[in-house]
Amino acid sequence: MRIDGLLERQSAWLEAARGRVLRRVGIARRRRVLDLGAGYGAVTPELVRRAGGSVIALDQAVTALREGTFAGAGRVGGDARDLPFADGRFDLVFCQLTLLWVHPVEAVIAEVWRVLVPGGVFVALEPDYGGMIEHPPEIATRDLWITALNRAGALPTIGRYLPGILTAQGFEVQVALFETLYPPDPLRFALLRDLLLTETERRELEKIEYQANLKNESWGQIVHLPFFLITAVKS
Repeated sequence: MRIDGLLERQSAWLEAARGRVLRRVGIARRRRVLDLGAGYGAVTPELVRRAGGSVIALDQAVTALREGTFAGAGRVGGDARDLPFADGRFDLVFCQLTLLWVHPVEAVIAEVWRVLVPGGVFVALEPDYGGMIEHPPEIATRDLWITALNRAGALPTIGRYLPGILTAQGFEVQVALFETLYPPDPLRFALLRDLLLTETERRELEKIEYQANLKNESWGQIVHLPFFLITAVKS
């Protein structure tokens, strides 16, 4: 499966929780929305459908902006740490699985603050791989995820840092956690394989996947990746 297809599946896991957060911040009343780190547009069409005004999708990867799905949204290539927009340009900035990859996070948050109007809202859905729950132990991939993400330049425990960073910037912050457990999806192995693994790590992953396939009875396995669902208001 292509990476954009994998990202769409991953985004679908979060759809219900994302919808609740967006309704809570009144997205239907938001007139100027920024999809920060939009990638191939896994969430952009949803924002276009829900928002009460225009949506702009921003990503540093111009190829993703060219090849993705952005009907009804503007597309802008740019760096989240140096946004190409005037002060107070948006009343809602959204990101999902973006701050995991873009560092230093403090620089991104400062730019989000700058481009939001007073009373504007920042919504972030970001994971914390350090808190993964996996059962039974022989199917656990947490250490592989953390090692591979660190190697790739990501911050796998970004979720736990965000409330403090946002508060320090001046935001009024509310935090919820993704609470729904689903039976494990084999897609998680494809997503992990897409990262740069050593040959030893690949062999370990193959063994884990084999064990997972042996124990695929309903609810015989538990796999849960915590997501921080953050709402931050520019006071």
